[in-house]
Amino acid sequence: MLTRNYRTPGRGGGEIDLIMRAPDATTVFVEVRKRASTRHGGAAASVGGTKQRRIIFAARYYLMGLRELPPCRFDVVVVEPDGVQWLQAAFDAS
Repeated sequence: MLTRNYRTPGRGGGEIDLIMRAPDATTVFVEVRKRASTRHGGAAASVGGTKQRRIIFAARYYLMGLRELPPCRFDVVVVEPDGVQWLQAAFDAS
């Protein structure tokens, strides 16, 4: 793990739950979502366009502090009553 609960400074910025490095040197920005039930689409559905934009904003801010840009991806870990799912490359920055 590189860091957890990463936040951009100032109001209106973004936050990333975990920033990790995969074995292939990919930087992985991880959003963890927990829901007590799957009503209303469940935890995965709660990572909509607005949330994705905030995560991407925070990721770009984080990457500005690096000398070289590593390969990156955005994962979502979903925690629900029926188990845990790890959605690799759940969305992209385009």
